[in-house]
Amino acid sequence: MLNNIGLPGILLIAVVVLVLFGRGKISSLMGEVGKGITSFKKGINEGTAELEKDAAEEAKDVTPEADKDKA
Repeated sequence: MLNNIGLPGILLIAVVVLVLFGRGKISSLMGEVGKGITSFKKGINEGTAELEKDAAEEAKDVTPEADKDKA
């Protein structure tokens, strides 16, 4: 059903949404969506950095204490 929507259909939907909600409401809604996407990306980056930090701490030095004196 949705495969048959072309450019004219999308434009018609956009016009109807614009008429129903108004330009100001759509603008503020898109601003909130942008803030949400930015927050999501920031959270993903912080999580990745934390995982990399934990992996680096685990990979520091695994030499047994008895073997460290031999070096």
